[in-house]
Amino acid sequence: MMKNGKSIFAVLTTIALIVCLLGCQEGPVERAGKKIDKAVEDIKK
Repeated sequence: MMKNGKSIFAVLTTIALIVCLLGCQEGPVERAGKKIDKAVEDIKK
């Protein structure tokens, strides 16, 4: 029974790490937002 608990814990920990790493990466939407922000700043000048 304890072995199953350790396996479940290991799987959940791995999934949490993967989600965290994917969430921390800059995606295409983030890059597009930065480009829009830069364009707005350039227009204001």
